[in-house]
Amino acid sequence: MKVKISKLNQLVKKALRHYGYSESETKLIFEILMYAQLRGNNQGIVKLIGKGIPKNSKAGKIKVVKQTKLSARIDGKQNMGMVVVSKAVDLALQKAKQHGFGIVGTFNTASSTGAIGYYANKIAKKGMIGLVFAGSPPIVTTHGSYEPLFGTNPLAIGIPSTGQPIVLDMATAAMAYFGLVQAKTAGKKIPGDVAYDSKGKLTTDPGKAIDGAILPFDRSYKSAGLALVVEALCGPFVGAGFIDFANHANNWGNLAMAIDPDLLGDRKLFKLNMSKLANRVKKAKKLKRVKEINFPGERGNRLATQRLNSGYIEIENNLYRALEAVGMNG
Repeated sequence: MKVKISKLNQLVKKALRHYGYSESETKLIFEILMYAQLRGNNQGIVKLIGKGIPKNSKAGKIKVVKQTKLSARIDGKQNMGMVVVSKAVDLALQKAKQHGFGIVGTFNTASSTGAIGYYANKIAKKGMIGLVFAGSPPIVTTHGSYEPLFGTNPLAIGIPSTGQPIVLDMATAAMAYFGLVQAKTAGKKIPGDVAYDSKGKLTTDPGKAIDGAILPFDRSYKSAGLALVVEALCGPFVGAGFIDFANHANNWGNLAMAIDPDLLGDRKLFKLNMSKLANRVKKAKKLKRVKEINFPGERGNRLATQRLNSGYIEIENNLYRALEAVGMNG
């Protein structure tokens, strides 16, 4: 159904208040969720339905437990992942502005960080190169297995240019977990080559996939290797849970880096050359069936702009009704 964005905004904020977030937390989480929703990313409002993302009643004060001039490690104290990673990104940016480079890891959160392209985009808009990695409990298998071992383990890289930043945001899985949730909510099937059921058989049923395992994105060893690397960066490296979450159920990890291009050259020249690179890619010779070549993040930015200009957005019926049910309690 077509919904007024202003009305959707109100519902999302009501839902977040219903889940127990403060006004400042609500403002931040809302911005991240709508960044995804406007761009057609399945890390948006679908997170608010079903069990949702209630604030942990035991959440404490977020604490930096280790720090150098270039790095920091943050104990999330069971706060919302989006809130904790936002603090990590701000701290990484602060260090990069002062010293050219900042790296911040987080642990001890138990909820999604949302579309991590949001954070990479934020870093890139400050003129820095941003790298963000996110861990989560096992739902993705490795090549040659059907056992869930890794999280969907997304990574995002934001690169500044003279125009909009170039932002690569991708899961290392063939489908994001909330893509399964969204398909299940809509009563739709998933592609036949993205997930196994619990017995190791390919399935088009999103419910069976949730109980089984998602494949790596290329259905082969390369993306399985990339998933393992992200698992290492967001697990052992930051002191968070990994592989077997049985004893680390509430210990998700994340990693953010900000790099000043001035470290190796000139920031203004770098941005100019990145724009030249992006434009060269767009002007590449196209196959007959291709209308336009996009660089990472361009399609999403265009879609978000179109929706904001029109004031409306298409939302799947069941998803919107489920959000309404939550929002009415807010």
